[in-house]
Amino acid sequence: MSVKRVKFTFPTNLVTEPIIYSITKNFNVITNIRRADVRPEMGWVILDIDGSEEEIAKCLEWTRTSGVTVDDLNDNANDESLVEG
Repeated sequence: MSVKRVKFTFPTNLVTEPIIYSITKNFNVITNIRRADVRPEMGWVILDIDGSEEEIAKCLEWTRTSGVTVDDLNDNANDESLVEG
């Protein structure tokens, strides 16, 4: 099992969509929300995704194709500039 920390940035049209729920429903991963800011015009969330490397890769690819921007934070876990929307 691996844990990957990522930042999802949601455009206006996806703010109300259950993206994180869909990830846990459709892929064999566990998500843990670490920090988030959701507003009507946009939103971001930092979360840990726990699972096999293959399942994590599949769920991140699905998330990207859904229109969410995905940033890998594993190399920047302490970079607070990535927390701002």
